[in-house]
Amino acid sequence: MGSGRKEQQVMKKILIIGGGAAGMFAAIAAAEAGNEVHLYEKNERLGKKLYITGKGRCNLTNACDMEGLFEGVCTNRKFLYSAFYGCTNTDVIDFFEAHGCPTKTERGQRVFPVSDKSTDVIDVLRNEMKARGVHIHLNCGVAEVLTAEEKSENKDGNVKRAAGLRLLDGRMEKGDAVIVATGGLSYQSTGSTGDGYRFAEECGHTVTPRYPSLVPFNVKENFAKEMQGLSLRNVTLSVYDGKKRLFEEFGEMMFTHFGVTGPLVLTASTAVQKKLREKSLSLVIDLKPALSKEQLDARLLREFEEGRNKQFKNVIGNFFPAKMTPVMISLSGIAPDKKVNEITREERNTLVQLMKHLELTATGLRDYNEAIITRGGVAVKEIDPATMESKLVKGLYFAGEVLDLDAVTGGFNLQIAWSTGYAAGHGAAQSQCERK
Repeated sequence: MGSGRKEQQVMKKILIIGGGAAGMFAAIAAAEAGNEVHLYEKNERLGKKLYITGKGRCNLTNACDMEGLFEGVCTNRKFLYSAFYGCTNTDVIDFFEAHGCPTKTERGQRVFPVSDKSTDVIDVLRNEMKARGVHIHLNCGVAEVLTAEEKSENKDGNVKRAAGLRLLDGRMEKGDAVIVATGGLSYQSTGSTGDGYRFAEECGHTVTPRYPSLVPFNVKENFAKEMQGLSLRNVTLSVYDGKKRLFEEFGEMMFTHFGVTGPLVLTASTAVQKKLREKSLSLVIDLKPALSKEQLDARLLREFEEGRNKQFKNVIGNFFPAKMTPVMISLSGIAPDKKVNEITREERNTLVQLMKHLELTATGLRDYNEAIITRGGVAVKEIDPATMESKLVKGLYFAGEVLDLDAVTGGFNLQIAWSTGYAAGHGAAQSQCERK
């Protein structure tokens, strides 16, 4: 990374707000050619959200091809063309591998550190910033992005330029460029309180409506709570608005005290969240997607034949996890003590239908504290896609989740952070501006 882009005539002072993935990667890129780079993080440590990503394992990117990378993006994928090709998923993997964090690729092309420790990813970023002389300011919040008016080169009036920062303690920091990498509104306990949106609006930018995304569902049925903590693998989840299917995918999900979560549900949330904010939707789980109804019925018959003198409750457990068995017995309407040789064809058909069509009612989404990312943000039509520089304010850059960009689960959102952070860092380093 960074080859052929190290020409630097004037050292610049670059100020970065936010010590998450995008901010740290921007700092590394900006400092690569010897610029004076300052990173301001309101928390007591760097990468607080990165630390909990992927349940602490840090799914740092996805190893798919470039076409797959773009397909994983939900909002404004065309905007990312320059950024993704400027810093690809392969570049990201190579970067971490080269700096002491070997990676592995798991199901769904998800890339993790071999150690399964997000701290290893954060350590690489911290060490590389220090090696490049980045000044890291922890417990240091930013109150305002400062701007100044200067004469336009084409003499058609003044233009606005980023001039520095006002910190929460009142200090002023002058700089040649400011990179806003403050994250969104998700996981607010990590410091993602939407400051970047305010900075953008104060500088004249449009900020699109924001919503929690990659977020679990609340459901109406009480039986979900009875299966709290139960994970289902190799199932198909479909979401319907009446008879219209809005989403269908194969994978994993989990029941919780409020409803459902897990990779399938989080991915579904990106596809149906707008409709779900308006009305309840039907969730349909196919517990045995590899079997047709006829094949499933034949398997039931074999099990019933082998245990023909046993009670239903003692045979049906072969089909479900222990936590699910009582729920499925109850929903089937078949008496648990009934001998299987007494179960009618109609009852068996009902059971097959239940296994292929377990239905719940999604009543809404969980809030930002359980959302992985934020949908919405700084309007990308006002941002240069090659450098992430504002088209409204010279020397002002945006990177990461603060932008109106989001993707499905699987490492795609972190790839957006790396790619836009890298573009912003290099854009700020290469811009033709000098400190006044």
